[in-house]
Amino acid sequence: MKSSSYPILTTEVRFEQDIVQVRQRARQIAAWLGFDSQVQTRIATAVSEIARNAFKYAGGGKVEFIVEGESPQIFRTRISDTGPGIADLPAVLSPNFRSQTGAGLGLAAAKRLMDEVQIDSRPDRGTAVQLIKQFSKNMPALSAIELNQLVDKLARQIPEDPYAEIQQQNQELLRTLDELRQRQEELVQLNQQLEDTNRGVLALYAELNDKAESLQRASELKTSFLSNMSHEFRTPLTAIMSLSEILLNRLDGELSAEQDKQVNYIYQSAESLAELVNDSLDLAKVEAGKLTVRVADFEVEDLFSALRGMMRPLLPPNSAVSLIFENPLELPILTTDEGKVSQILRNLISNALKFTEAGEVRVAAEIGDEGTVTFSVADTGIGIPPGDQRRIFEEFVQIENPLQKGVKGTGLGLSLCKKLTEFLGGSIEITSSPGVGSTFFVTLPILYPGEEENPLEMSAAKGDEIPLASANSRRLRGSGRSPAADSAAKVLIGEDEDSFSVFAEKLAGRNSLYCDINTHGAANLRSAAL
Repeated sequence: MKSSSYPILTTEVRFEQDIVQVRQRARQIAAWLGFDSQVQTRIATAVSEIARNAFKYAGGGKVEFIVEGESPQIFRTRISDTGPGIADLPAVLSPNFRSQTGAGLGLAAAKRLMDEVQIDSRPDRGTAVQLIKQFSKNMPALSAIELNQLVDKLARQIPEDPYAEIQQQNQELLRTLDELRQRQEELVQLNQQLEDTNRGVLALYAELNDKAESLQRASELKTSFLSNMSHEFRTPLTAIMSLSEILLNRLDGELSAEQDKQVNYIYQSAESLAELVNDSLDLAKVEAGKLTVRVADFEVEDLFSALRGMMRPLLPPNSAVSLIFENPLELPILTTDEGKVSQILRNLISNALKFTEAGEVRVAAEIGDEGTVTFSVADTGIGIPPGDQRRIFEEFVQIENPLQKGVKGTGLGLSLCKKLTEFLGGSIEITSSPGVGSTFFVTLPILYPGEEENPLEMSAAKGDEIPLASANSRRLRGSGRSPAADSAAKVLIGEDEDSFSVFAEKLAGRNSLYCDINTHGAANLRSAAL
């Protein structure tokens, strides 16, 4: 081809039957160019609609079929007339245009059917409409020889009977209606499936809500059980520990070496169980939302000093592990619950000492971002595999390790640390490598973000944490170890548990005090009045 534009056919529209012949030619050319049957119908319909407009409003016109471009090619149909033109073309092309006479409907239909529609219209100079359809990617580009063959074929072909085109159009309409019916049936089936799915989703949501309510009730029952049973366990455990202390302190005479060892076992077992009970009670308080916060100002240096005094006795003599507290530098005063911060760090340090056979456990603190301070507890212990670093914060989870068998633990410490940290408005993270060690990071706000309790609530909270051994006492009759009533200061103790009576009287006698113990509240009041 000498140019990128190749005319295929030009025909005139002078009579109404010419519109049908133009439609025929448009279909034939589209078919020979390689367009599929659906696109052929689109092209033929759009051409016939614009040709009808030219005949109706301008008395006739000219139709040109052109192939342009090389790769990709386009099929352009130009329909022009010399009529009065379109008076208000922008309004006619507007999506909101509503025709009262039918004018402009052909243009709207053509725009929907073709890839592009170009319109040039001027008053008293006519209108030219160009309908453009692009070749699809799977259609081969046509050479000049092939286009010449198409032109010759069109020239030799005798136009078909217009009624045949009408019949073809009717068949296309029937096929279209059949396709619409099939699509309607598919839509009905799809809507039914969607309705069934929606019902299933609603049923699933209802089931999930029931499950959630059931889990909530179970969680509340578990919390209530832990709270009540923890309180109930405290009394006998404290009795066991108190009586063991009496025996270990030789208040009732000497023990043999075997007896001393056995009583120590009793005391250590009771102490481990008491730790479990206390952790369970703390967890129950957190989950029930009954944990109280005692906000106070304190220095990190003072906190580390107290922790150093509490944790160093856990190291055996000549231990291969060093417990190091780094000197906190330029840290502000913290305003939060010092007791709970200490409890979090105690648990982390205790775990680090348990699972570090050699090396060091290093405790540090530094200023964080956005008004926070970050505590870190790093060890050179056994480390934690990546897959278990989330699990360790779950309740009663303990990672299997040969060293685990030699240490005591409940599996509640880290879970409690996480919940206490979150309760104080902070977060806890871990970095660990097996065989290298672990580092726990506790980030807390410098200023506790919650509300402080009133003095009554704070007092109640303090009373709940009185050490077990000093919170129980009662009178025991018949012991000769207490000093005479006339020569010693008197202590009135109200207690109805015999086990605590023994401990109270032994303790009082050791401190040259006279114990007056009653089991009933009224008797206590009368004794106090005396």
